[in-house]
This record gives sequence, structure tokens and C-alpha cells, in this order.
Amino acid sequence: MAQQKKFDYQLFGRVLALAKPYRKIFITAGVLAVVLAPVATLRPYLIKVMVDDYIFQYDVPGMTRIAMLIGAVLILNVILQYAFIYATNWLGQSVIRDLRVNVFKHITSLKLSYFDKTPIGTSTTRTINDIETINTVFSQGVITIIADLLTLFAVLGIMLFTSWKLTLVCLTVMPLLIVATYIFKEKVKASYQVVRTQISRMNAFLQERISGMRIVQIFNAEEQEMDKFKVINREYTQANLNAILYYAIFFPVVEIISAAALGLMVWYGARGVIGGDVTLGALVAFPIFLSMLFRPMRMLADKFNTLQMGLVAADRVFDVLDSDRHIENKGTLEPTKLEGVLEFQSVDFAYIAREYVLKDLSFKVAAGDTLAIVGSTGSGKTTIINILNRFYEINSGKILIDGVDIRDYDLHALRHRMAIVLQDVFLFSGSVLENITLRDSAIRKEEVINAAKMIGAHAFIMKLPGGYDYEVMERGATLSMGQRQLISFVRALVFDPDILILDEATSSIDPETESVIQHAIETLIKKRTSIIIAHRLSTIRHADNIMVLQKGEILELGPHQELLQIEDGHYRELYEMQFVEGESESKSQISRISN
Repeated sequence: MAQQKKFDYQLFGRVLALAKPYRKIFITAGVLAVVLAPVATLRPYLIKVMVDDYIFQYDVPGMTRIAMLIGAVLILNVILQYAFIYATNWLGQSVIRDLRVNVFKHITSLKLSYFDKTPIGTSTTRTINDIETINTVFSQGVITIIADLLTLFAVLGIMLFTSWKLTLVCLTVMPLLIVATYIFKEKVKASYQVVRTQISRMNAFLQERISGMRIVQIFNAEEQEMDKFKVINREYTQANLNAILYYAIFFPVVEIISAAALGLMVWYGARGVIGGDVTLGALVAFPIFLSMLFRPMRMLADKFNTLQMGLVAADRVFDVLDSDRHIENKGTLEPTKLEGVLEFQSVDFAYIAREYVLKDLSFKVAAGDTLAIVGSTGSGKTTIINILNRFYEINSGKILIDGVDIRDYDLHALRHRMAIVLQDVFLFSGSVLENITLRDSAIRKEEVINAAKMIGAHAFIMKLPGGYDYEVMERGATLSMGQRQLISFVRALVFDPDILILDEATSSIDPETESVIQHAIETLIKKRTSIIIAHRLSTIRHADNIMVLQKGEILELGPHQELLQIEDGHYRELYEMQFVEGESESKSQISRISN
């Protein structure tokens, strides 16, 4: 328990450290909190003075002056309250604005393995909901708690100064308030933790189902998913209702205790006025004092919970920021051009410890050559691309580009000289032009148009409403697979990479579009080192070398025609299976090659 408490203090200090760039506004808010306490308590005391010293003395000019003074104090109090509330909220918003940027920047640098294991909805919750909760540490937490505590002590001080007997009578109900406040604080803290867990769970569920809505509808799984969502939604709602229940009980209890204190004060104060122990001004001012005393006491428990929930959210956000699951970028080489010589030397790689996907893999691709990789699902084709781009780190061996270990290159500079065209093209909400340039201001529209013409995509883009300014919906839902693929080819060409990777870029394309895509591929790979992963062997026959993978090991490696000559060869078997309709033609071709 002590260890947990120490950790909370460390966490609290780390959250406060986020405000360092805004220390002036933080200090200003603190000063305002200190000034507000005496100013707030001054008004009821002046009312007491007005009743005792002016009203019963029939001093109208003096009463007018004190009334004007009370009005001035009220205006000053309002101005200070406005400045305090604005300063604390401005501070909170500024802190979480910077924190959002840091979290997003950190998430974009994490290894892909992080996203393999972490639901997108969870990352979204950390970046939005949890960070928003941290805002309350500043806007409703630490500074406002200090302000309330100072007000509390100031009110108690002025009450004791005004009438210590009345003050002690009012404080007889304080043990009840303290007990009620403690129970409320603990119950709400526990319920809020459940709420945070449930909202993270709901975000993860919604993100996954909305992203996969096509599958849900294809398999008529709407009812099943709705039943799951109803359960999650019910549990989330119940968690919120539990928290509301404690508020619904606590605030009326505080009102009862406050009313009891007021009743005791009136009972004792009236007797005191008759007996001469208490002035009438004190009796008039004390209800205001009690209101000022119970309001911060009632809110303090809630604000402590708000502070604790902010720390819980901060702990989750810091857990993401402290994650070291990112690719180390210690390389210093920043080439502006690569020759493109690729070499794998005895590379081993496993996503899960000891379950190797690639085993002692060694091969070399000459500058400007095209290597095609074929193999069954799970053979390690895509893994080669992932480790070449350093999305994952290899377990052993070396990967060289132009004779240099890829870890010696600056990560961003290395990836800048490569381009990948994936099977599942991801397009963002925005124009066609923005999806091609990825909002890189260094790429001019003219370059994009020239690249589109070279690929053969310009004609189809110009047929879209608005041409290059056509607004693409999320994930390119309004475009066909072939159109999305062409846009991805233009995107790859416009960045002018030295190494090009095509990951099954034609597997989902219809035969009519395939000829256009094939032309685009030939344009892209010209004078570039290229790696092509393909199921359709017709698209890779002109590759310089073809590598056949099976369970992370090379079965065969060589040009298309050489591989066809291998009796009982794996590539030859694949080729004959794919071209079964033209089997006789294929066999005659193989016979001619063999002879």
C-alpha cells in the first residue's frame, strides 16, 4: 500500500511537470487562488458589520458606504473568479494539446507489433478520452482543490473571529460530513475506474466492428454483433449509473447535514442574541458563512475523485509514452540516392519467440534487378518486406543495402528511398491529390499529373468529379479496387523511390484492369531495384529472378525459364496449376525449353 502511495505521488509530480512550459499561468492561477479566499469571505463579514455598526445605529451615510464597499468586493470577487476559471481551463487545454501531439508522435514511431497486439479503439481511448480526463487535473483538480481549501480555512477563521461559540456549535455536525465524504470518495473512485475500463472496451468494440462492417453485413452477423454491443453498452451504462447513484445519495446527505448545522446555529444564535452573547449581525452573516463552508466541503470529495481519475488516466497515457516498443533509430547515414543492391545474410526472424518465420535466409538482388517472391500463405513473403523496411527487427543475421547494414541508415532517410504498394490499398479522407502526395508540400501538382500519365491513371482521375480534387471517402470506399490500386502506384512513383516493393498488388484486380496495372508495374520497376510478391505467376515471368519460399526457407531461386526446367520443381508445379486451361501450350513450352 505504501508503495502504491509513493507511486501515486510520483505520478502526480509527473503530471504537474507537464505544466512547466506554462509555469507563468500556473503561478498566476495559484496566486488567484490565494487572493480569492479572503476576498470571498470578506462580503459576509461586511454584512455583519453593516448590521451591527450602521443599521442599528441609524447611520444612513455609513450604511451607504458599506453597501458600496460590499458591491465593490462582489465585483472584485466576480472578476477574480472569472480570471481563475479561465486561467485553470486554459492551462489544462494547453497541457493536453501538447500531450496529444506527443502521444500521437510516439504512437506513429511504435513497432507494428504494438498494433498487432493492441486494439485500435484502445489507442484511440488513450489519445482522446484519457488525455481529456487529464485536463481535469488542472481545470478542476489540484489548483481548485487548493482554492477550496484556502476558502475553507479563511471562512473558518473569519467565523471564529466573528463568534467562536457559534462556530463550535456549527462544527458539531462535521464528523458526520467527514464520514459521508470519505465513503462517497471511495465509492465514486471505484465506480469511475470501472467506467474508464468500460469506455475503453466500448471504443475497441466499435472501432473493430465499424471497420469490419462489410464482413458483418456479408455474413448477416448484425444481430449477433448487436447482442454483443448491447451487453457492452449495458455494462457501460450501469457503471455510469453506479457513479450517479453515489452522487444522488451524497449531495442530499450533505444538504441534510448543512440544514442541521443551520438549525443548530439559529437555535443557539437566537438565544445568544437574546442573552447578549451573539450580535444580530453575526446571526445574519452566519448562514452565508455556512453556505460558503459547506459548498467547498461538498465539492472537495468530488474534486479529489476527479484528481484521482485524472491520475488514473495519466498513468494509462504515460504507459503508452513509456513504451520502448519502437524501432531504434541510431543510424546516421542519410543517402539522397541508393544504388539498390539488396542482400540478406543468414537472416532469422520470429514474431513470437522461437517460432521462426524466416530461417537462415540468404539471397542477393543486384541494383536495378527485379526479384519475384512466390510461396504459399505463411511462407514468409510479406515478412521479408516488413523487416526490409524495419517495421520489425530481425533476430539474427544481416540485411545490407549497398553493402551497408540497414541499421546504419537513418530510419526516415532509409524509408524515404523505398516505396511499397500493398494489396489492400489504404486511402485517407481527402482529395485524390492529397492521397497521392500525403500532404507533402514539396511535391507539386505537375509532378503528380506527370506520374499519373506515366502510370496510365490520368484518364480515369480526370473522369472523376473534380479530377485530382475529387474527395475520396474513408478508405476509398467510393472507388473500385483497380482505381485505388492505380492511385497507390502514382503515389509510389511520385516519391521516386530507389527500391520498390509490390505486395500482391494485382491479386484483387479483374482481368480487364490487370493489363493497365501491368503497364503501371512495368513503368514503376524500370531502372529500380524491385521486389514483387505475387500469386499470379503471369505478372512475374519477366522478373530477373524468382524465389520460391516455403516455411521461411528458399526452395528454388532463379529466372522463370530456368525454374521451369527443374523436374518436379515447386515453381513448375505452381505454374502448371495456374495455367491448367492452357496446359498443352504450357507443356509444349516446357518441352521446347528442355530441348
